[in-house]
Amino acid sequence: MPTSFHSNLASQSDYPMKLRCIEKWSETEDCVSILLSHANSICFDFKPGQFVTIGIDIAANVEYRAYSISSLPGQNYLQLTVKRVDGGKVSNYIIDHLTVGDEVECLTPAGEFNNIDCPATPVNGEQKVLLISAGCGITPVFAMAQSWLNDEPKTDIAFLHIARDIAHTIYFDKLESMHKQHVDFDLHLLLKDAGDTHYPQGRFSVQWLENLVSDLKDRTVYLCGPNQFMLDAASYLEQLGFDMSRFHQESFTPMPTESSQPDASDSEESAQVTIDLPAFGQSLQASKGTLLADALEQGGVPIIVACRSGICGSCKCKVKVGQVDSNSQSPLTEDEITQGYVLACSSTLNDDVTIEL
Repeated sequence: MPTSFHSNLASQSDYPMKLRCIEKWSETEDCVSILLSHANSICFDFKPGQFVTIGIDIAANVEYRAYSISSLPGQNYLQLTVKRVDGGKVSNYIIDHLTVGDEVECLTPAGEFNNIDCPATPVNGEQKVLLISAGCGITPVFAMAQSWLNDEPKTDIAFLHIARDIAHTIYFDKLESMHKQHVDFDLHLLLKDAGDTHYPQGRFSVQWLENLVSDLKDRTVYLCGPNQFMLDAASYLEQLGFDMSRFHQESFTPMPTESSQPDASDSEESAQVTIDLPAFGQSLQASKGTLLADALEQGGVPIIVACRSGICGSCKCKVKVGQVDSNSQSPLTEDEITQGYVLACSSTLNDDVTIEL
């Protein structure tokens, strides 16, 4: 163990770093948690709710994906919780094949969805929050809840999670323990099949939201889960007259956009554009309307594309000449946008461009 948090604290210059899996266990039948640690017992500094992008060697290729951190800052390990995904190359590899002792590459913790950059807004002198999640969306809000329970002054936490049943509720035992041990942590589960538990059974709706958390208008809301679930939850809050200036959400699910789904009948669909990459001495050809990330990957250009949702920023690159159509810029600073930086996973090619990686 490190002698102190501050004397052995990882800085941004330490990344990317090699971490070793030191523990792995099942959370549910289709979900595992892993602990990743550095050989020098480095302590990790991040904001609760953030994620890391990890790279795993699969069939001689390093594949990158972003996962929310479910542990707390100041510890000498990172805990990640990974759920099986249909066709998920990295998530399913972690569940089926990653073992204790295996190494992964880890990039700098990132993400604007956290309880530091998105602080709770006190109402009538009280700091009260509502954390809403479904599926593996529980991971960032679980980290936030743990951090608030350690803070002073206390934050009143209502934790609402939607799941199929108890067996598929990630962190179920931990959540129940937190509910029993902390008067300021109120657990609400809504289950599709409640079985013989005391938890309510039903389909998430505006009525359930209002009934389960009757004082939600006094709270700051943090939301994470599958895309349609989040769209529904935001709609329910608006229907109930919630002040959406106190609403924060995260999602690693790409939102469909007109630019990412070109019309197959478009007469320009077969038109070609050129991507010049002076640093690599390469020029690539791609169909007009192709995502920049797809074109670079297909051309064998070494670019990290982790979340594929315009959130993590791992695929940031600079457009030196020409323009792309971008539907996400959230991890970029205003200065970076002015300089021409874009996210390759969220940028569509419509003209010839020169790219700097």
